[in-house]
Amino acid sequence: MRAVCIDTTKCIGCRACQVACKQWNQLPAENTEFGGTYENPSKFMHDTWTRVHFREHRVNGEVQWLFAKSQCMHCTEAACISVCPSGATHRTEMGTVLIDNRRCIGCNYCAANCPFAVPRYDHKENAMKKCNFCYNRIVDGLSPACVKACPTGALQYGERRVLMLEAEKRVNNLRAAGYRDARVYGLEEMGGLGVFYVLRDRPSAYGLPDSPKVPMSAYVWGTAFKPVRALAVLGVFLGLVANRFRTRQNQPQETVRGD
Repeated sequence: MRAVCIDTTKCIGCRACQVACKQWNQLPAENTEFGGTYENPSKFMHDTWTRVHFREHRVNGEVQWLFAKSQCMHCTEAACISVCPSGATHRTEMGTVLIDNRRCIGCNYCAANCPFAVPRYDHKENAMKKCNFCYNRIVDGLSPACVKACPTGALQYGERRVLMLEAEKRVNNLRAAGYRDARVYGLEEMGGLGVFYVLRDRPSAYGLPDSPKVPMSAYVWGTAFKPVRALAVLGVFLGLVANRFRTRQNQPQETVRGD
């Protein structure tokens, strides 16, 4: 499985990753307003798939900045896949989680069940949008655009097991340096995250949930309601066919006249 490791101790909050994501995926800029923080934008949007958290903390009378890039975590136990009624949200052969916008019906179930509040609804396309892990890059052997743009090496891309070993070594060094709360975040959370972190403080200090879990509704929808999901997809398909048939019927017919 391919993964990205985010070493927050090397992040300087430059947001080059945000810019690279916009450029590679041809996403337009969002209109934002100052909200009393350097963090901008303040939330995910259908055209903003990655962002950097800015957190200010006072430790022993000194102000410390904590930065952490956030995006879709490409979870092993992905709630968004379990609840998707159309099968649009699926796992790729690279181990990442992708939304097929041709099949997405914009139901928002993925957004409602994501513990990281990542997917966002695109009104123009009636579809959900999120980080696609630069799928069109990684299948060609390239790293994601955000990783390529990171100037400090805070983002690393590769085989998850290899990156995890390096992350654990980094955490051991941080603890030896006095950071008792240092940890790898994403080792076991959500069955293992495809985007995991080296943190020197507790997750909530970076704006991350301390113990993310798959909501019970996702388990129910993914198991007991499988037949309902199939019927829902069939219903949508039949509705589209019926709508097209009615549209054709309502079109004015041309009259053929003789000379």
